[in-house]
Amino acid sequence: MADRRLQVFYTVARQLSFTKAAERLFMTQPAVTFQVKQLEEHFNTRLFERSHGKISLTPAGALTLDYAERILNLTQEMDSRISELTGQISGPLLVGASTTIAEYMLPKLLGEFKRLHPETLARLTVANSETIEHKVADHTLNLGLIESPSHNPNLITSAFCEDELVTICAPNSDLAKNPTISPSVLASYPYISRESGSGTRECIDDYFSQNGINTDDLNLAMELGSREAIKGAVAAGLGSAVVSITTVAKEIRLGELVAVPMTPSLRRQFSLVYPQEKFRSKLLQAFLEFIETTPLILDRNQLVI
Repeated sequence: MADRRLQVFYTVARQLSFTKAAERLFMTQPAVTFQVKQLEEHFNTRLFERSHGKISLTPAGALTLDYAERILNLTQEMDSRISELTGQISGPLLVGASTTIAEYMLPKLLGEFKRLHPETLARLTVANSETIEHKVADHTLNLGLIESPSHNPNLITSAFCEDELVTICAPNSDLAKNPTISPSVLASYPYISRESGSGTRECIDDYFSQNGINTDDLNLAMELGSREAIKGAVAAGLGSAVVSITTVAKEIRLGELVAVPMTPSLRRQFSLVYPQEKFRSKLLQAFLEFIETTPLILDRNQLVI
């Protein structure tokens, strides 16, 4: 219902890119540029500085962004409150999740929530924890489920599930013979790490630091941005890695990988993040309550709800 020009401007201002804004809005770049130009003509001032292929907000643009965010939030609140007069919990739920949670937890969770509230439609975005956190903060997503606590002061973070991480190695690896593996032993072998920005990477780096291992001293064999790539590299004997036990149950059963517990044990809390706003739609509130009241158990074979 809000002015389309304002919606387009807001997306460009948040992304600081006409190309990225066009992708998010499912528009062509010329159409996005036209809408912003129309708004600049309306205010008779430039909202963006354009230089060497980059854009930045002018003082007028920064002021417009502040008002645009408030106007769009109020519009969303109005739409939600009016629709809630029917008493139904309905509409789209924009959920973001890190890969592990998206693939091993959310299908069952969202399926059960859909059964309870058939008029809802979940739309899932999968990315690393850092990206999901940013998308929730800029209101691209309603909420996120990530593998580490949020560092954004504008977001509420609550733990909703505990997960165990283990060392994985090839069956013929020397490490596979150990009943448990300490950080110091793991650091002496070729190690395969997740990419920077991954919640799993942050958790593991903290674990090493807490146990006296400088991550710069690890025998880093490679750094990969895909869990499947890491499992493939480990199975090929290129090094060991630390992953959630829930992500390798299949490979362990097939004998492709061996999982060895860490000592001391390495466990982490999965976190739910959402904006600190006074108003929450009935749909978002219902999903938050559903997550908080649904018992979740992650074991070595499956997620039990």
